[in-house]
Amino acid sequence: MESLLHLTQSILQTYSQTLLLTITTTIFITTLFNLLKSHSWCACSVCRAYVSRSWTSTYPNLCDWYTHLLRLSPTHTVDIHVLGSTVTADPSNVEHLLRTRFDNYPKGKPFSSILGDLLGRGIFNVDGDAWRFQRKMASLELGSVSVRSYALRIMTSEISSRLVPLLDSFAVSHRVFDLQDVFRRFAFDNICKISFGLDPGCLELSLPISEFASAFDLASSLSAGRAVTTSPFVWKLKRFLGLGSERDLARAIRLVDELAREVIKQKRKLRGMGSEEDLLSRFMGSTDDDDYLRDIVISFLLAGRDTMASALVSYFFLLSTHPEVEAAIQEEVMTIISNDDDGHDHRVPEGWRGMHYVHASMYESMRLYPPVQFDSKFALEDDVLPDGTAVGKGTRVTYHPYAMGRMESIWGADCLDFRPERWLKEGLFTPVSPFKYPVFQAGARVCLGKELALMEMKSVIVSIVRRFEFEAVNGDRELKFAPGLTATVSGGLPVRVRRRRSGS
Repeated sequence: MESLLHLTQSILQTYSQTLLLTITTTIFITTLFNLLKSHSWCACSVCRAYVSRSWTSTYPNLCDWYTHLLRLSPTHTVDIHVLGSTVTADPSNVEHLLRTRFDNYPKGKPFSSILGDLLGRGIFNVDGDAWRFQRKMASLELGSVSVRSYALRIMTSEISSRLVPLLDSFAVSHRVFDLQDVFRRFAFDNICKISFGLDPGCLELSLPISEFASAFDLASSLSAGRAVTTSPFVWKLKRFLGLGSERDLARAIRLVDELAREVIKQKRKLRGMGSEEDLLSRFMGSTDDDDYLRDIVISFLLAGRDTMASALVSYFFLLSTHPEVEAAIQEEVMTIISNDDDGHDHRVPEGWRGMHYVHASMYESMRLYPPVQFDSKFALEDDVLPDGTAVGKGTRVTYHPYAMGRMESIWGADCLDFRPERWLKEGLFTPVSPFKYPVFQAGARVCLGKELALMEMKSVIVSIVRRFEFEAVNGDRELKFAPGLTATVSGGLPVRVRRRRSGS
């Protein structure tokens, strides 16, 4: 009987291995066929450089190589055949994608499949009616005075009770620390309190490790890695077989799911027992679908944590290497605050609206270092862009804010200079067309959290610049970015911080 059992197990094991080999071979042949069918093995110089990564010998980042290619192109548009992608830095093309032919350029199923495991049916990963419904709900909430007041109270409290004391401790100890890590913790605390009414306490002086934040970081990074493969069949095969990065991604997403659902569970228990000003509580009033709420939780985290941290890191990096700009900002901040009856951090004085140079410096920083360096759409039907570029059905069309900020044809001969004055006319901040500066997207998909983001960024700048000055340990280096959905500095940004002698 025992020998019969062993024989049965052996037969089943052999059958399973044969079945797996058959499936794997079938998928490989299908993958190979699709690669050949889609002409993904292009031999042009650009595609060879992309596949071989030979561009890395000259450029620190993929976005810098793209910038180089787009500058060389007479139309500021290039085709990356191996990706089935058209990349543009032409404002007229951007307007065509985001407004004129908006319905022809949705996120598309290819994009949704790349981020679907992480973002689910969240607002950043859907099109059509699902997107319109979520956007309408989010617009009503984010545009309300009560939500902005609630967010401002949280921001100013987090700054005064955690961020400032932490920087003070670093100043006293003269310790080198990672400014990017500090801002990511700050932004994570903020977005969790604003969105879910829960405090992870990541910015406590002990700098505790957040399991949620770590899993979310890994899931975001590995999801973004799918987008740079030469064919989706590569990562889909790895996902099917549970190999390498896809195995790690599945584990990270499982943990993110568990923690997100625990957040929802806790919010349900607390409903009716106190304040329900946070965004998740407001959305719970419209739906009982936990899967849908889970996707909202993840979307808020992606929008509110990573982009804000990225914007603040690049901003203070630029200030540390441009003392004349930092001095002008400090002068404006101190002048307006000294003329205000209440110079405390517990609220934003009305006079802050007059900080035109500060506002200009924020826009200028994001011109050079946008938190989201590029964004892609997929053509539903054949089309022709305003610059004459033919776009085939199913083509991924990418507009590139990072490259656009470095185009002489858009910003002039000094496009690589950090110069906030370019945004001022007679001392007043003057915006440009969002299609020329699509940092917050434009058209129907323009960022709903734009005003909240600018308010948070300005709150940090006003509170920090008048108290502290940063010195980047490698201040003369170029920023090198890690692969991800947002611009994250590889290895962080090591700095020292000093208290200003004239600080409050």
